[in-house]
Amino acid sequence: MRVSVQEAPFDLGAEANRFAAGDTGSGAIVTFTGVVRDLAQGNLDVMEIEHYPGMTEKAIEAIADEARQRWSLADVLVIHRHGRLSPGDRIMMVATAARHRKDAFEAAEFLMDYLKSRAPFWKKEITGKGGEWVAAKDEDEAALDRW
Repeated sequence: MRVSVQEAPFDLGAEANRFAAGDTGSGAIVTFTGVVRDLAQGNLDVMEIEHYPGMTEKAIEAIADEARQRWSLADVLVIHRHGRLSPGDRIMMVATAARHRKDAFEAAEFLMDYLKSRAPFWKKEITGKGGEWVAAKDEDEAALDRW
């Protein structure tokens, strides 16, 4: 299991290949990459993501460990960026490996729902008109409630 909270961009292909290397017991590897999307008005300059170092990693490690146990995962990878990101930048990656695809898919979705709604990150959208903190969305909370 690896959790990385980092400012630097990551290479999706290299991370996926490293995650899958040498795993002969899993029948499924699922990867998901989140990307900073522009606002509906098309005016997002940057998104600033803040976190508390140490606390954030521990919170993500705990939920990743929960996912490993609930779905009998062989391995888990979570990468989440912080700092200033532009539309189109990769913001996060989740990878799960399991003997069966259902476990790998469900665990990945569980982790993504957690990262979207509960992980200790604070996001601010900055446009030409200034900055505004991103509020939690009801649909994100509802997605996590199903687990």
